[in-house]
Amino acid sequence: MNEDILITKEGYNKLVEEHDYLVSVRREEVSRHLKEAKSYGDLSENAEYDAAKDEQAELEDRIQKLENMIRNAKVIDEEELTGEHVNLGLTVDLLDRETGEKFSYQIVGVTMADPLNDKISNESPLGKELMGKEVGNVVEVPVEDGTLSYEILNIRKQ
Repeated sequence: MNEDILITKEGYNKLVEEHDYLVSVRREEVSRHLKEAKSYGDLSENAEYDAAKDEQAELEDRIQKLENMIRNAKVIDEEELTGEHVNLGLTVDLLDRETGEKFSYQIVGVTMADPLNDKISNESPLGKELMGKEVGNVVEVPVEDGTLSYEILNIRKQ
């Protein structure tokens, strides 16, 4: 995974914050759980030990993923965004050309995506189609049972 990961400064800071927490706090907690489970004796039949080892493996996997994301992060300078073109960190007002419904999405990096809170990844099908487009452009998004068509009404900073 050596591809650049586009991310906002806020997203980057959250990755670093999570990494720091996992390394400085969670690692110690998991280590204590492991030591405690070892103290129960026979490791071959020790469910607590097995659970603690699984917890440690999951934690180390997450730390590794965060380190890769931080290393490959390309932080978008939101001060340089003009709003002329859809880009990371900007909010896009859209019109569903079929239903007439209007809605907005903030374009964020994949690590910050939260569709329930109107934040979509630049790597999602809609996000990919929107990137680089201008107000007035129409984007077509292929879906399982057809194509969705959206018109860009406005591009703005959040």
